[in-house]
Amino acid sequence: MAMAPLALARLDGPSAAGAGAQRSFDDLGAPLSQVTFVVVDLETTGGSPTADAITEIGAVKLRGGQCLGTFQTLVNPGVGIPPEIVYLTGITQAMVVTAPRIESVLPAFLEFVGDAVVVGHNVRFDLGFLQEGLRRHHYPRLGNRFVDTCLLARRLVRDEVANCKLATLSDHFRVAHRPTHRALDDALATGEVLHCLLERAGSLGVLALEDLLELPTVHGHPQLAKLKLANALPRLPGVYIFKDAGGRALYVGKAVDLRRRVRSYFTGDDRRKVGQLLREAQAIDHVVCAGDLEASVLEVRLIHQWAPRFNRQAKHWRRYAYLKLTMDEHFPRLSVVRQPKSGDGCLYLGPLASSGQARLVAEAIETAVPLRRCNKKVPRTPRRSGPCAPAQIGVSTCPCSGDIGEAGYTAIVDQVVVGLTQAPQLLLGPLEQRMRALALASRFEEAAAMRDRASALARAVTRQRRLDGLRRAGRVLVEVPGEGGAVLDRGRLVAAWADDGQVPLAADIDAGADADAGAQDARAPWIEPPLARDQADEVAVVAAWLDAKAARVRLVRCDGELSSTLPRLPRFEPGRQGRSAG
Repeated sequence: MAMAPLALARLDGPSAAGAGAQRSFDDLGAPLSQVTFVVVDLETTGGSPTADAITEIGAVKLRGGQCLGTFQTLVNPGVGIPPEIVYLTGITQAMVVTAPRIESVLPAFLEFVGDAVVVGHNVRFDLGFLQEGLRRHHYPRLGNRFVDTCLLARRLVRDEVANCKLATLSDHFRVAHRPTHRALDDALATGEVLHCLLERAGSLGVLALEDLLELPTVHGHPQLAKLKLANALPRLPGVYIFKDAGGRALYVGKAVDLRRRVRSYFTGDDRRKVGQLLREAQAIDHVVCAGDLEASVLEVRLIHQWAPRFNRQAKHWRRYAYLKLTMDEHFPRLSVVRQPKSGDGCLYLGPLASSGQARLVAEAIETAVPLRRCNKKVPRTPRRSGPCAPAQIGVSTCPCSGDIGEAGYTAIVDQVVVGLTQAPQLLLGPLEQRMRALALASRFEEAAAMRDRASALARAVTRQRRLDGLRRAGRVLVEVPGEGGAVLDRGRLVAAWADDGQVPLAADIDAGADADAGAQDARAPWIEPPLARDQADEVAVVAAWLDAKAARVRLVRCDGELSSTLPRLPRFEPGRQGRSAG
């Protein structure tokens, strides 16, 4: 398969993960050493945020292992403190009588917290009381990100401790401050436990805040130790490659954030094949791309090149087939072929997903128009020799019987050509009418079969329109403000750059026209030469990208045109009657 040079050279030599620019902390996300944490602990009159109240707030601000300040105050709850709470915390009614009410404490507390990451042990309990206090006194909700040291401990040290209570963890890590059920003491102890847990998380490659926030969702993953394979991945768009012990590609994928996507395999993807993939994976390589278009194209090219065992999409392009209208015969018919012949003057539809799909589309066309179905060679002037089987049962008009001449048959062929290239309703209309007639006659199984044929034909023609239209546009330069741009040549990506990247020179844009550009049929200039099987997935990816960015893309240059005046096609899938396809 001919591979364009785009990005593939980056995989030559040492692993692409070794590039220094791809491993900077800016790429990995906010490094934990630069994150400001505010560890919060509350004492309350009970366990219900709506029925009980806060009696004490303690907080400590930390960054890079250093204490930047503390916050501590008693709070008058406005209600009595139950005896069991007095016994547990040591906070009596007399201690809080002269303390400020929560509405007086909140402004100073919110200023202390700022935009820091809130930390707590069972932090949702504390946040529940804080959010309720903010609601009652008409403050906006606290929108800070938060970390729960209890959940972190369950993921990192659950096998080392009897439980994950704050006192147990404090003993296990031998921290200097001991929890006493007083807010500031517990906050200081929680802060020290946090730093101990961050050291453990670092051994798994958790070096950035985003990774820390995702860590509690790793539900005891059996391959958790392999999470460090993602250490070198930046938070940039690109392609990632899972490899086995022999260096063979197991799976190729794309992402707008490489690090987050790969780590999601450990945090939120419980599909059976993912578990098997992670068991076999021994390395994860990556290639940083200019944007999601380049990543999508490179993903397709690498899947075509390596056919990774765990990929399903785009891997079986060698099975693709074409539906051919044999215009090189006196009496053309439909034929399913694996490879098109360049310059044979025939009309090709495809490539389609498989020979079976191509045959289904052929059945749809032959149902709508009585093309001949026999594969015997018919001379220019047919001799009456008795009709073939399809003609005998009335499903085709076959010249082999001598019942129709070349001129009459040409009119049938012209209807097929125009139906496939300009007016699909010439073919879809008869199918829809027959489907409705069968349904009205309560012949529902036959109506469903007719619907499937019409649906296959509509999908094939729609896809052909998109791909051929993009190829007819020739050399195209597009930009997406704030993202970057790309150069396309007959639908294939030849250059891409990010918004802050280097734009190719005009000479580079004009150079290297795709050899795929063949001469159009002189009899029908709207008919494109067949697209090679190994290029179809890539051109489809580019077309999908243009559709997704249609509202923002800016067309800088185009040799042809990207718009289409052809009408939208009906869709025949169940539940989609009446809708259209572009």
